[in-house]
Amino acid sequence: MPDADEGALGTITRVSGPLVEIEGLRGPALSDLVEVGPLRIPCEITADRGGLVTAQVYEYTGGLAPGMAVRSTRRPFSAALGPWLLGGIFDGLLRPLTGGADLLRPGDSAIGPPRGGSWRFVPHATEGDAVGPGSLLGAVPAEGGVEHRVLVPPAVRGRVTWIAGEGERTLGDPVARVGSTPVTLEEWWPIRTPRPVRERLPGDAPLVTGQRVVDLLYPVTRGSTAAVPGGFGTGKTMILQQIAKWCDADVIVYVGCGERGNEMAEVLDEMPSLEDPRTGRSLMARTVIIANTSNMPVMARESSIYTGITVAEYCRDMGYDVVVIADSTSRWAQALREFASRTGEPPSEEGYPARLASALAAFYERAGRVRTLGDTEASVTVIGAVSPPGGDKTEPVTSHTTRFVRCLWSLDADLAAARHYPAVSWRESFSRDADAIAAWHVERGDLRWAGDRTRAMSILSEADRLEAVAQLVGVQALPDRERVILLIARLLREGVLQQNALNPNDAFSSPAKQAALVEMVLAIHERCTALIEGGVPATLIEELDYADVLRAREHTPPDASDGIGGIRDEMLHRLEGLR
Repeated sequence: MPDADEGALGTITRVSGPLVEIEGLRGPALSDLVEVGPLRIPCEITADRGGLVTAQVYEYTGGLAPGMAVRSTRRPFSAALGPWLLGGIFDGLLRPLTGGADLLRPGDSAIGPPRGGSWRFVPHATEGDAVGPGSLLGAVPAEGGVEHRVLVPPAVRGRVTWIAGEGERTLGDPVARVGSTPVTLEEWWPIRTPRPVRERLPGDAPLVTGQRVVDLLYPVTRGSTAAVPGGFGTGKTMILQQIAKWCDADVIVYVGCGERGNEMAEVLDEMPSLEDPRTGRSLMARTVIIANTSNMPVMARESSIYTGITVAEYCRDMGYDVVVIADSTSRWAQALREFASRTGEPPSEEGYPARLASALAAFYERAGRVRTLGDTEASVTVIGAVSPPGGDKTEPVTSHTTRFVRCLWSLDADLAAARHYPAVSWRESFSRDADAIAAWHVERGDLRWAGDRTRAMSILSEADRLEAVAQLVGVQALPDRERVILLIARLLREGVLQQNALNPNDAFSSPAKQAALVEMVLAIHERCTALIEGGVPATLIEELDYADVLRAREHTPPDASDGIGGIRDEMLHRLEGLR
């Protein structure tokens, strides 16, 4: 970050928690970064009331006092973006959390890239090339990971008047010059300003997560949005980690926003040890982790999701499909509420500021499938966890989020208590992307996906109704056809939707295996229905051993479907023997 304007001085008049009030700043602007006190602690201007400026501090404010000097940078709070991001662990201000114990000293002007490193630059453009925003100038190769592409910054256009040869470059070294504008490996960008694109495109292709309940029932397209609301112990972190590991995105940005320190410590410990199924190397090679736990400065938590989405847009502009996982937006909203209460904003529901809904909408709007300035198709998909207090999904953060996202994967406490994971409820979840994904499957010759999904959801819904009746009158009192529905629903729940993250065969399911499993259960349903119509009593059908069907998900490889076909044929043969 460029040095502060030494002439733009002010004075602290009041300190209240993460809030400071300042007098004497010339020409303050909302979202400008200012530095307060002798340690030059960073904070952001949030209000200007006739010369009395209010700012939120991104550090612990102990030691700050009225009368201390304030310096303005006259620039909005920005993040430093560059080749050091992938594989890194950062705090909510994008300061590195690895490499030394004194990295986060108060006022450490480490709101910026790590210094002293070098990266191998490989040129792709040549002198004299006419280039514009987003044009490729060169790359920083990443062995086994995602290469960093050096692009012409937005608003820069002209001819390449000079470009560096292949070799090691530091952050201060220009790698190219477009007209008279030097281009380096680092780029600063205001985190609250979306990066520009050439065109926004409709979402059509599915984001394959490898989690059957998501991909089969509540799928999400690349560039779409999803929310995962659930109370304590329902498995939010586990399903998010599974998606981070197995989804077919190029880059993962994991934002630990206000989570408990011990939970985030587990993520930081486990993520580097996870193997990337694409390359066999560490998953961290294409992951950026932003950790701002509940014991870190509260206002840095408020910025962390904007930092994460800015990093994602930066990678998107290189032509990559990116997934942002925010865990959790409820803690971020609590930071908004805390600051709003100190600044005197009128409270709305449960004390949250009235701007909560618009803030959530603005965050999720930064997702999308786009044509970048460099004329490539890429996407940012946002998946946000929501932690409703006491599991109350009618509270403001959950209810507002549900309005704005395209998909809702609602976690059910009863399913979690029954050890059914992922505990995604088929009663409360939805996907507004399902029609687009059905059309995508039809275009590729798969005419069964939409019909299988509809039939599976219909069976689950009907079974929920019948289970309520069975609890009153008993299963034996139900008609045979309805008893078969209950049986097939159990096979769907336990043999298809349930998934064991610790089993190497079951942690991930390819689309082919997912289709084979659901088609097996639906084929059994058709045969059982035919038997009932032929006079075979439901008791005989229920007494058959369906263990092979239930174990198929764990006994067949993640990418194989042939073995499932054999189990299906054997089960259908045994059913036919009941005639």
